[in-house]
Amino acid sequence: MGKFKLTNKVAVITGGSSGIGKSIALNFIESGAKTFVLDINKINNEDFKLDSAKNKNNLHFIKCDVSKYSEVKYCFSKILKLNNIDILVNSAGIAHIGNIELVTEKDMDKIYNVNIKGIFNCIKSSIKNMKTQKSGVIINIASVASSLGIFDRFAYSMSKGAVLTMTYSIAKDYLKYNIRCNSISPARVHTKFVDDFIKKNYKGREKEIFKKLSSSQPIGRMAKPEEIANLALFLASNESSFITGSNYTIDGGFTKLNGN
Repeated sequence: MGKFKLTNKVAVITGGSSGIGKSIALNFIESGAKTFVLDINKINNEDFKLDSAKNKNNLHFIKCDVSKYSEVKYCFSKILKLNNIDILVNSAGIAHIGNIELVTEKDMDKIYNVNIKGIFNCIKSSIKNMKTQKSGVIINIASVASSLGIFDRFAYSMSKGAVLTMTYSIAKDYLKYNIRCNSISPARVHTKFVDDFIKKNYKGREKEIFKKLSSSQPIGRMAKPEEIANLALFLASNESSFITGSNYTIDGGFTKLNGN
């Protein structure tokens, strides 16, 4: 067996219908994991272009709103009836732009419910199973905003800071159960969300704004979702068995080479 294989592993990935979550799901499936993709949006098999019947059989969709504990608990109980959960990737999240004066109470509640409570709900619903089997991997998608001040990202930064500290807490509390917990902190990643945001807010200036956002990374471009997925695969695999309680910045030099 080659390196970074997830054969006979069961993975749950939230926010897996698009962007980073979808790339992670595809990576895990191709590496042999039976993969459950949870998303608030309906997903079709056609959205995932898999090259073999075996890979298709390893892909399962569950519609789930991660912000609702009762719904998350029910979805995880369905999975756990027939499977242990070896890997949990908390990728579901929403963005927000604005300083504290522009953030409403409704904005804060929404950000909290998805970005913070959503991770709480999913870990809460899977941790007992991982304890029982005395193994497990949890990967949380954080952000460079977890540890770096970024202009006009008050609510988003608050939520991603919490993702980072939840990662450290889970890693510490579950060492004796052989449960590893790490986080990934990307800078800008080129996803459909970015394209839609630019189109909505900068009509007629799309190319200019895309170039400006891309050049804010010293490496000169945004990350590709599959680059984040490759790091997630490493952290989920046995090759990273000595790694827990760590945050991996993947940012094209953003945090160290030019600040913010």
